[in-house]
Amino acid sequence: MSVFNRDEEGAGGARAMIVVPVVDGQPQSRSADARAEEATGLAAAIGIEVAETITFRVRVLKPSTLIGGGQVDELAARVEDLSAELVIVDAAMTPVQQKTMEERTGRKVIDRTGLILEIFGERAATAEGRLQVELAHLDYQAGRLVRTWTHLERQRGGFGFLGGPGETQIEADRRMIRDRMAKIRKELEQVKKTRALHRERRQRAPWPVVALVGYTNAGKSTLFNRLARAEVMAKDLLFATLDPTMRQIRVPGHDKVILSDTVGFVSDLPTQLVAAFRATLEEVASADLILHVRDIAHEDSEAQRADVEQVLKELGLEGEGAPPQLEVWNKLDLLHGDERRAVLGEAERRDDVVTVSALSGEGLDGLRERIGEWLDPETHVHELEIPASDGGAIAWLYQHGKVQSSETRGEMMHITVELTPDNWARFQSR
Repeated sequence: MSVFNRDEEGAGGARAMIVVPVVDGQPQSRSADARAEEATGLAAAIGIEVAETITFRVRVLKPSTLIGGGQVDELAARVEDLSAELVIVDAAMTPVQQKTMEERTGRKVIDRTGLILEIFGERAATAEGRLQVELAHLDYQAGRLVRTWTHLERQRGGFGFLGGPGETQIEADRRMIRDRMAKIRKELEQVKKTRALHRERRQRAPWPVVALVGYTNAGKSTLFNRLARAEVMAKDLLFATLDPTMRQIRVPGHDKVILSDTVGFVSDLPTQLVAAFRATLEEVASADLILHVRDIAHEDSEAQRADVEQVLKELGLEGEGAPPQLEVWNKLDLLHGDERRAVLGEAERRDDVVTVSALSGEGLDGLRERIGEWLDPETHVHELEIPASDGGAIAWLYQHGKVQSSETRGEMMHITVELTPDNWARFQSR
């Protein structure tokens, strides 16, 4: 399904320039090259051909043009030379910045938020998913110039950010936006109530729920298919899965476990989407165990982990009362030699990590066993040596575990304590 408002022929072949602004002196969790690679992947997710990626370094982001005026002129000349139809800026832009850059380049301009919303608009398959994405889109567009409102009636995916010839730019009708958003929120509230009833019925049954979360393209759906012997869309594509899917699986000690696949997260996930998908992600909140699937072979694996944890924190899924988390280090098949040995060595030192290759099947039996252990935890005895001055850690062990013995020897305290696997993992993370 095309996001372009044009004839189907050639609909997905738009050429785009990707602009990566880098602010001097501003801490960056990812390199400019890594950001450019991810932006290219996002564009490819909806069939956009990337003609070129260009990085602009600026001392400070400009209120009117984002990047410097001379850099905008350079960009305008480059898009003309490459016959690019679209400019994608890997940053959040204000309406003024977007409008000015469009006027200066003579091309349509969308920022990172607009691009992600466009992908979600095309991929959402369920009625609930479409409503959630539309709500996020309306929230984003409030106060901006809207190219067309025809997306409210048409059945095609996307929202016309990238629309084609013949469209007119009109002033956003704020009342129309408010009314439509109110209507969607009402419909989603009904969906939320229905989902809560289903969840209540599941909770009455003795079936634990395991939810997969992770950065987009970390391999969640491939793992889901392996564990559930299902055929959920699993491609080397960002945001291949948007709508949650549930299947029944078996693990040691449990004949029936509900496995839930969820939307992938991404760095700088638009706040509108976090809010809109809150109802869907409530399935994660009610899970008995969260599997955080990580692409351990990716150069930005640690940054991706931080991004996922930030979204989970925004959703209230971190800290006390949250479901326990088991990290699944996926794509082991891409690691070789010393790199592979280092990853396996680190995983062995942690009780909250399992290494697998969802593609080859390596480690999946071990993952099933670990899921069974965490769902039906047996306490394990640990002998610890803790500085006697670390009162917080000692108090935590008494609160969350069963202390069998404790003895102070000089400046250290030796404690023997029984802990469940999830509490042992929490203690290790302290």
